[in-house]
Amino acid sequence: MWIDLKNHARRVEKRRIEDLFSDPDRAGNFSVSALGMLFDFSKTQLDAEVMDTLIALAQASEVDARRDAMFSGEKINETEGRAVLHTALRNLDGGAVKVDGEDVMPEVLATLDRMEALAEEIRAGDFTDVVNIGIGGSDLGPVMGVLALAPYHDGPRCHFVSNVDGADIADTLRGCDPARTLFIVASKTFSTIETLTNARTAKAWLADNNAPMDGRFVALSSNVPAAGDFGIPADRVLGFEDWVGGRYSMWGPIGLSLMIAIGGPAFRAFLRGGQAMDRHFCSAELHENLPVLLALVGIWHNQGMGNGTRAVLPYDNRLMRLPAYLQQLEMESNGKSVAMDGSDLRVQSGPVVWGEPGTNGQHAFYQLIHQGTAVVPCEFLVAAQGHEADLTHHHQLLVANCLAQSEALMRGRSLDEARAKVADKFDRDELERQARHRVFPGNRPSTTLIYDKLDPETLGKIIALYEHRVFVEGVILGVNSYDQWGVELGKELATALGPLVTGEVPVDGKDGSTAQLLKFVHTHAG
Repeated sequence: MWIDLKNHARRVEKRRIEDLFSDPDRAGNFSVSALGMLFDFSKTQLDAEVMDTLIALAQASEVDARRDAMFSGEKINETEGRAVLHTALRNLDGGAVKVDGEDVMPEVLATLDRMEALAEEIRAGDFTDVVNIGIGGSDLGPVMGVLALAPYHDGPRCHFVSNVDGADIADTLRGCDPARTLFIVASKTFSTIETLTNARTAKAWLADNNAPMDGRFVALSSNVPAAGDFGIPADRVLGFEDWVGGRYSMWGPIGLSLMIAIGGPAFRAFLRGGQAMDRHFCSAELHENLPVLLALVGIWHNQGMGNGTRAVLPYDNRLMRLPAYLQQLEMESNGKSVAMDGSDLRVQSGPVVWGEPGTNGQHAFYQLIHQGTAVVPCEFLVAAQGHEADLTHHHQLLVANCLAQSEALMRGRSLDEARAKVADKFDRDELERQARHRVFPGNRPSTTLIYDKLDPETLGKIIALYEHRVFVEGVILGVNSYDQWGVELGKELATALGPLVTGEVPVDGKDGSTAQLLKFVHTHAG
């Protein structure tokens, strides 16, 4: 079927997307509405034949069976021998979920209650600032969620420190009061070097400012003894199981900072949004299934049309960290070159994901996506209404820009149109040159996800939608979307290089480049 997909790509590559709208039902046939959202993928080269091939590909890959295996607690993360059950963290009123024959839901719900009690204690206390110290999945989800749901904040200010670069924690702490700041140390193993380095610096900062230590740290970790050694008592530790991957963990204790910011009821609404998307994913037919369709469009653009990158463009400034969150979610999950069975991957793996919120991106990289030589499929997200009732005209302009960009990508501007636009400004020879610079090739694909308003429930739906999209793409590609061995080697080498950087160990046996760089560090370090 991969060959069929490539044949379709060759068949349609010269066709104008705009011409497909000669069919008055085009938009309705290539969009789906569910859960208060509309996903429009009509501005692509997809047609009925391509869709049939993509659906057949999903069926041949047994997406349905693999999905059911995930939700039932089977160990679909085969390289690590683990179940994949982040969905259980938002299963607020569903049935039992079993791992190795044991229902995990009582413990999940009990942990959620503990988490809410702790959050309310912190919200009701004297803390003005909460600093979440974590990295990767222990940072990207919470910081994205806290920014996204700013209109719902009624708790302490939440800050995030992730980078081991001292500038990160120094700049964050500069605006905090040592007497009224609480720290959350988020590390499943309580051994992540960046996180522990920053946590020790936070402890030293409190000591240097003669601030009390008691009750100033919370740990989000499964390693209670290590947290205890750091000085965090067991009743201030919230753990989670190994069937929750880091980049899928913001639904549980890793989301504590979000719960502190918006409160328990709003956080539960966020969970219910995710649960609603889970139920849709499990029940909707493939051709009406939001995550499946989002994944199939991605497969078509990447493995079909050969577009190795996708831009995520939220026209919602509060979703400014969504592209970064999705970079980890998608590229750490499906950036693989080995199939589940250990063989070389036969097709191109997951795409490079990037983006910025509109309208900022329009004044940065949209030049490339409109007139560059590479085709970049774009994924627009926009709300029908904003939160600022007195700034409705801002939101209307925002929506107009979003819709205009997708239309411009599709339509483009012909040479004749460009000539006409500047005909009165230049003579004939110069006119031709100037007109060519104003040509937009168009025929560039985009999708749009539009929803009512960015509230906690809607954010939950969006995040779960993209999680399941990654799952479906991974199943079709035949990779394990739930391990991340690619992050290990650099970390191991960094640990080994530490003594060489400090000069404790001589530079022996290193390649010429690394040795030269180390010499520069030794020469110029203060």
